[in-house]
Amino acid sequence: METINAYIDKNKDRFLNELFDFIRIPSVSSQADNKENMHKAARFVADSLMKAGADKAEVLETKGWPVVYGEKIIDSSLPTVLVYGHYDVQPAEPLELWESPPFEPEVRDGKIYARGADDDKGQLFMHVKAFEFLIAENKLPCNVKFCIEGEEEIGSESLETFCAENKELLQSDVILVSDTSMLSLANPSITTGLKGLAYFEIELTGQN
Repeated sequence: METINAYIDKNKDRFLNELFDFIRIPSVSSQADNKENMHKAARFVADSLMKAGADKAEVLETKGWPVVYGEKIIDSSLPTVLVYGHYDVQPAEPLELWESPPFEPEVRDGKIYARGADDDKGQLFMHVKAFEFLIAENKLPCNVKFCIEGEEEIGSESLETFCAENKELLQSDVILVSDTSMLSLANPSITTGLKGLAYFEIELTGQN
C-alpha cells in the first residue's frame, strides 16, 4: 500500500487533469448528432490505454458508437482479466439544476461534480490508472484486456453483436466491471453479480 499511495501522491495532479479532460468531452450517446464528441471520447480512452502501457489500443467501429479495445499480454499461460466500462454519459438536462456547468468539473468538499464523474468515466479512469501503476512498478500479475463501449446509457444495442463477432479477442478468465456501486465511502464493496434487464411493451387500441 505504501508504494501505491506514493505513486498516487506523486501523480495526483496529473491524474486529475487527465480525468477532467476526459469529463469535459460531452459524450452523450443518446444524441444522434454527437458523432464528433463520441469519437473524441473513444479516442481519448484508446490514447490513455497506450500511455498507461497497453500493447495496443484501438477504436473499433460498430453499427452504433465505437468500442475501444486494448490489451497487455505478458504471458499467454497466465490468467486474463477483461475490464469493461463505458465512455458515454446521460444528457445533462435540466441544466438549471446544476450548481456548476455539467461538463466543467468542479471539486467541492473533496468530491468531483460533473456529468460522468461517477458514471462511468471516474471508475473507468481509476482502472486505467491502476493498470498504469502495475506496469510502471513491474507488478502486473496477469494479462489485461479492456472493452470500453459507448452505448451503455442507451441499452448497449451494438455490444452483443460486437461480443459475438469478437469472441476470441475478448476471451478472458474473469471480467471486472467498471460500473457498479459501493455501500458507502467507509465500506468499499465488491459486486459479484448483476441482474439483467427485461421489459415488455403493451399496445392498446380502443374504439376511437
